[in-house]
Amino acid sequence: MTSSTTPTPVPTRPATSTEVTTAASGDTTELDDFDGLTSRYQRELLAHCYRMSGSVHEAEDLVQETFLRAWKASASFQGRSSVRTWLYRIATNVCLTSLEGKPRRPLPAGLDTPDQLAGDALEQNHEITWLEPVPDAAIVVAERDSIRLAFVAALQHLPARQRAVLILRDVLRWSAAETAAALDTTAAAINSALQRAHAQMESRGLTEDTVSNELTADQQRLLEHYVDAFWRKDIDTIVSLLRADAVWEMPPFTGWYVGADNIGALIGGQCPGGINEMPMVRTTANGQPAFGLYMRQPDGSFEPFHLQVLELDGDRVRHVGAFFGVELFEKFGLPASLPAGYTPDSA
Repeated sequence: MTSSTTPTPVPTRPATSTEVTTAASGDTTELDDFDGLTSRYQRELLAHCYRMSGSVHEAEDLVQETFLRAWKASASFQGRSSVRTWLYRIATNVCLTSLEGKPRRPLPAGLDTPDQLAGDALEQNHEITWLEPVPDAAIVVAERDSIRLAFVAALQHLPARQRAVLILRDVLRWSAAETAAALDTTAAAINSALQRAHAQMESRGLTEDTVSNELTADQQRLLEHYVDAFWRKDIDTIVSLLRADAVWEMPPFTGWYVGADNIGALIGGQCPGGINEMPMVRTTANGQPAFGLYMRQPDGSFEPFHLQVLELDGDRVRHVGAFFGVELFEKFGLPASLPAGYTPDSA
């Protein structure tokens, strides 16, 4: 069975929210306090480098390299742009250098392989550099949809320079001239690259949409029911909370699954946890609700199993990215384990 994922919202138009306060053009006083400069811009530059790289771990290194280069070049900064613009220019080029020769970071559905049926053999591939989620607490963004997991995954299908152009023009609202200066090219070349980037997004069935900043009361109740259903391993309820065409992905497993009933069969038949064995702890990732799912151990305690990032559509779950890797729990500030006797009600 072969299916395509539901069209996913991505920001293919200039952002409209108020941007983080920036230094005035021509002002060099910020460079006098480099520690303060780092503190002021680190979280938004991390968001920028994450969009480019698809990895929170790589993004952290890229931001550090950005500030190192900025510190070395601070004496030559002439104030022709704001300090913020100058830092973004450095960060973009640091990212482009880092991405040279590297493969894109996909999710399983982005491998262009058919979706699978529950019961098919589970195959892992640790050779693929998978897309990673990012903790909301680590970043700051003006437009939440610009950091959504689906948007960052879609960016990975663009060549690195087209990726940079789309981010600078559509997310950061830079002019073609500013983007051309940052990438050492012409405004005409920038406009052409942006057109190609938009065409690539549209060819993948992606549409422009606005993401609500707050969950509705119904969506909050949906998440409560979702957590409770996993704790009770109530497959019927889990299925009822999913859209009929929901998608489930779980890197490093290469398979991906379409359809509420199919996903229910996957969880019911191939997830090792039983009743009262899978508690969840709430967090947020990529501007979306997320949960660390733990698995009961023989001694009664619970150890990290995977991190679920949910995309909601009204009162149903549209997409679940279940990311395996204990290191993610630490990155998201989630407990390293839960004690024996833990229940969702005792949290």
